[in-house]
Amino acid sequence: QVQLTESGGGSVQAGGSLRLACEARGFTMYSFAWFRQAPGKEREGVAAIDKCGQSTHYADSVRGRFTISQDNAKRTLYLEMNSLQVDDTATYYCAQDKKCWLALRNEYTYSGQGTQVTVSS
Repeated sequence: QVQLTESGGGSVQAGGSLRLACEARGFTMYSFAWFRQAPGKEREGVAAIDKCGQSTHYADSVRGRFTISQDNAKRTLYLEMNSLQVDDTATYYCAQDKKCWLALRNEYTYSGQGTQVTVSS
């Protein structure tokens, strides 16, 4: 059984930083991503790691501000978020899959419960 547990969300002023973490239990995965969903909006892919292609992917809206990484020993996925903007306010979800090449496509099999990020002006 796969279990993903996010942490690290909170409230911050614009320009601030947060680091999200996602601890995983279960099978070996090859695609890892962070998604977010704001009220009234669709879920969007923010950042992803593809272990098969050894590549990272970022949404244009966060490129240069967010960094995705993982600690394989701890089975933990991270999202470092800097220069946060009000538009970054959303619930952030960790997602993982045994398939390769998913990148930012909203096709992941496993997802966590989410952690709230609120950025105020």
